[in-house]
Amino acid sequence: MKRIAWIGLLAAAALALPGISGAQSGPMFKSGKLDERALVDALAPHEPEIRTRSIRVAPGAQAPYTQPRPAAQASSSGSASLLITFETNSAELTQRSKSMLDVMARALTSDRLAEFGFSVEGHADPRGSTDLNARLSQARADSVVDYLVTQHNIDRARLKPVGKGDSELANSNNPAAPENRRVTFRTQVE
Repeated sequence: MKRIAWIGLLAAAALALPGISGAQSGPMFKSGKLDERALVDALAPHEPEIRTRSIRVAPGAQAPYTQPRPAAQASSSGSASLLITFETNSAELTQRSKSMLDVMARALTSDRLAEFGFSVEGHADPRGSTDLNARLSQARADSVVDYLVTQHNIDRARLKPVGKGDSELANSNNPAAPENRRVTFRTQVE
């Protein structure tokens, strides 16, 4: 029986895996739980939350000093992860991986995401050498980009594959955990 390694891409808070900390900045989708709308919501840039306090001034009282309101801040990028399967020590996509990437392709071509570029970050767990993990994570990111370009006509210029190796574990409590072997999509906001 062939051993299967998992690779992930970040998205959907309702589907986030419990007890995971570390470098992962967003939720993670699993096969069978992938939702195009949730992917779009996770990847769409969002405005930072601005909090203010309400101050009331009694009639006839002098208004207190107030600081000028800060200028609007730039949107922050979104991110999304999927648990994508690869054969161990391979960058070849499995059929399940392709099905998940088909959903991702629909999300990337949605009206809310069509104008953005994305970094496609490959990750590996630390079980191999640092050099091997760097090459493998880059090959997996390249494989995901190639599939989206060739099968779904996503413009290659919108997708930048980046190999992260084993430097950003999503689950530092369990280095061999499947969520450490993932591909993360990050929206590029200028």
